[in-house]
Amino acid sequence: MKILGIIPARGGSKGVPRKNIKLLDGEPLIAYSIKAAQESRLLTDVFVSTDSEEIIAVAKKYNCSFFKRSEENAGDNTPIEPVIYELLDALKEVYDLIVLLQPTAPIREGKDIDNVINMFIEDKELESVVSVVELEDIHPARMYNVDSDKNMESLESTKERFRRQDLTPVYLRNGSIYATKVKSLQANKKLISSNKKAYIMPENKWANIDTERDFLIAEVLVREWKNRKQ
Repeated sequence: MKILGIIPARGGSKGVPRKNIKLLDGEPLIAYSIKAAQESRLLTDVFVSTDSEEIIAVAKKYNCSFFKRSEENAGDNTPIEPVIYELLDALKEVYDLIVLLQPTAPIREGKDIDNVINMFIEDKELESVVSVVELEDIHPARMYNVDSDKNMESLESTKERFRRQDLTPVYLRNGSIYATKVKSLQANKKLISSNKKAYIMPENKWANIDTERDFLIAEVLVREWKNRKQ
């Protein structure tokens, strides 16, 4: 298979200004995704898709190919699918698989990317894979709808009083890896197909950065992750 790795990184960010180039334990945030992609043995090509000259400079520093996306596809509310289509059209290459690596989820390794790709090799009918982490006490049984009068309605009332260890596991997308067959993407116009499987990552690889608070937490998690790798 020909497999394209895409790292989508806009210059603008409301939650954390210039987020994708902000230093995280001494390195630009986007560098973690670039290095993980470069560790992969199965990706054919890797491109940073961005509207920012600053991000392009970081991509060059880390020897990663880049694509200057259009202003039309660099807005706050731009879906990811047009960003992918624009890059595919520009490259004029025929790829079988897209692997999307969000720079806001910095804790992943090349082997995680290759494990996801191998899921497609092993299951020819599979169309999409999404990375997830298992939630424990953060569970729908602990969650509520609250109305204007502060009345609470449990999302899972039959399990509201269950002990954590008695709850059925639930999983959350951790934002790290999204993979889809190009044919499926073109047919369904969606990154995540209904024919999908989960790639389950350990909780210590869960860091998704949208706010300054997330960044502070990620600093600790990234240092611990680096220490375990040594």
